Amino acid sequence: MKKILVIEDSKTVNKILQQVIESQLNIPVDVAETMAECSQFISDNGADSYFAAMVDLNLPDALSGEAAALTLSKQIPTIVLTADYNENMRSKLLDMGVVDYVIKDSSYSFNYAITLLKRLLKNQYLKILVTDDSKVSRQYLASLLKQHLFQVFTAENGVQALAILNQEPDIKVLLTDYNMPEMDGFALVKELRKNKDKQELAIIGISSADDASLSARFIKHGANDFLSKPFIHEELYCRVNQTLEHIELIEEIQDSANRDFMTKLYNRRYLYNQGAALHQHALQSGKQLAVAIMDIDHFKEVNDTYGHDAGDVVLIHFANMLIKCFPNGLVARLGGEEFCLLLPELDNQHAAERLDKFRQTLAAMPIHAEDQEIWISASFGVTNVLEEQLEAQINRADKLLYEAKNNGRNQVFADVDGQF
Repeated sequence: MKKILVIEDSKTVNKILQQVIESQLNIPVDVAETMAECSQFISDNGADSYFAAMVDLNLPDALSGEAAALTLSKQIPTIVLTADYNENMRSKLLDMGVVDYVIKDSSYSFNYAITLLKRLLKNQYLKILVTDDSKVSRQYLASLLKQHLFQVFTAENGVQALAILNQEPDIKVLLTDYNMPEMDGFALVKELRKNKDKQELAIIGISSADDASLSARFIKHGANDFLSKPFIHEELYCRVNQTLEHIELIEEIQDSANRDFMTKLYNRRYLYNQGAALHQHALQSGKQLAVAIMDIDHFKEVNDTYGHDAGDVVLIHFANMLIKCFPNGLVARLGGEEFCLLLPELDNQHAAERLDKFRQTLAAMPIHAEDQEIWISASFGVTNVLEEQLEAQINRADKLLYEAKNNGRNQVFADVDGQF
């Protein structure tokens, strides 16, 4: 795992930063109090060992930002910490290529610094497309975005942008100019909004055209935001970051609505919505889809004997085991002690064998709750008979589960075992 390099001569500040980074980000930290120590860390561990650096602008042996220049020269993304601020210093830092600068004037400053690190960690997995007919503008925007670790693609016009988006459908943000040959920014936004909403692809319009209504027209065509040229570095980063944070917040809300509060598995609503798509794909492609229904045997006795808090621990343990053992399946909690598992492209025999292995592992391992050992087992019904609707296939798996329970519990009933 890569580390964060903190270069700060104040023992109090570097201790705070180290504790917060390690606790919130779970990333190891190397702390240097001088430029000499910083240089030694890089020499000993290699620049590639560091994901990013947080560097005090003024150190005892580097009074004018030499430490930041060192980390930047080693291609380490650098956040500068400083107690002083002026426009000349700001321009110098941004021209050097720092990620950002943080003024150490309040406790919020450290929160902001950690927020920057969190953003960088996310950015390395995010793709951005820059579309502009000016090569200079494309390269300038791309270089700024790469400083923040985005994966950057470029296009000369709307036609090229559509082709790249087709090849890279997981691009999250599009920055597009207005005046471009072949297909301008408005036409590009209108075309994209036919299939991609603002949550799936964020679009930020950019233009230097002297038209006061351009920003409103861009947004009315479907853009998320607009940026006027010329702009300063921070405005670009703020627009992009705020757009991404908005999307991520909506995604968190949507994910929360689709999750069971206790186990964090998907809930019944998500199962029927997403599972229906898997079911239809299996019907249309002729591929296998195993559907399993399961519940924990005698779960009421667990609650009555050990208490509901211990029962919750059992449910969470069972859910975590399902996620670990079936990472490619769709796992959901239907309610109470009943769970559902969808396994695409897996035939009934192999699905039953995997479930039986899971059953044996579950029964052989006690669960520790409230300083007690709790032993549980579970019963399973699994079917690959593709009914016309997912609900019908789930009902068939439920009937197999019922037979497994009537036959003594702690077993798997597959299609060959059904007596109906």
